[in-house]
Amino acid sequence: QVQLAESGGGLVQTGGSLRLSCAASGSISVIDVMGWYRQAPGKKREFVAAMTSGGSTVYAESMKGRFTISRDNAKNQMYLQMNSLKPEDTAVYYCAALKNIGVGSSWNAVIHDLSDAGSWGQGTQVTVSS
Repeated sequence: QVQLAESGGGLVQTGGSLRLSCAASGSISVIDVMGWYRQAPGKKREFVAAMTSGGSTVYAESMKGRFTISRDNAKNQMYLQMNSLKPEDTAVYYCAALKNIGVGSSWNAVIHDLSDAGSWGQGTQVTVSS
């Protein structure tokens, strides 16, 4: 199982930006899908964004236009560029990876499987002050 480590979190003001990184222990070229989730105190874990090895992406509605997911296979890293941050974005952000997904899987199924069966990092704290 791939080992993941998030970094890049911190404290920013409303409207600011952060770039989160997720380093994998091995080649991410063999991982079908990687993504980001977040969890705020007292709330359930929330899907943020995901990306397949083929470059397809999906974002949660509240993140569209503000967050961008990307990956660098040469560095075995995945990124989440977060712009126009809001206090509501305050949470611990986690990266996840799933090596294999079924042929013809919908995004809903992929997101569910990634959350349920994927590998996880320890998370990085993002705090947005008002």
